Amino acid sequence: MTSALTHAIGIDDAPFRPDCRGDVDLIGAVCSGPRLDGVLRARVRRDGANATERIATMIECSRFRGHVQLVLLQGIAVAGFNVVDIHGLSGRLERPVVAVARKAPDLDAVRRALLTRVPGGVRKWRLIERAGPAQAAAGVWLQCAGITLKQAADAVARLAVHGRIPEPLRLAHLIAGGLSGLPTRQRV
Repeated sequence: MTSALTHAIGIDDAPFRPDCRGDVDLIGAVCSGPRLDGVLRARVRRDGANATERIATMIECSRFRGHVQLVLLQGIAVAGFNVVDIHGLSGRLERPVVAVARKAPDLDAVRRALLTRVPGGVRKWRLIERAGPAQAAAGVWLQCAGITLKQAADAVARLAVHGRIPEPLRLAHLIAGGLSGLPTRQRV
């Protein structure tokens, strides 16, 4: 199955100012293996609750809907704490979804922040718990929906041509940073 997962979209948020209280750009880099085939854009609310819906709509309304076999996210949350329901997204798109992180998340710190400082934090924390713990594989940390950890690790390793981050995510990060005009975070 994973040998067929070469058509992927990597999704990352654009850098935003700490005082941002509005919408943040999301960029999707659609790739066939390492080749960039297209770029998609959506906007999500900073610390909001619309990331899952906006990502699904971005893919469903694009000419790449039939092309995408795998959705890769740069972490389970975008635009601060706008948490993606990876299982809901996978079910809606009928595609595997994998959240990729360079290092293991500090879940205690995330839980504290969500439950004490973020509107809707309890619901968002439940989404993170439902996603399951991030697991080390292919030199990164993965949370998977609609795909086994082994299949996800194989796909991530195959798509990682410049380091450990899969090329669709690396490209989404670079494009998002370039479009924002703000300095990018040093993640990729």
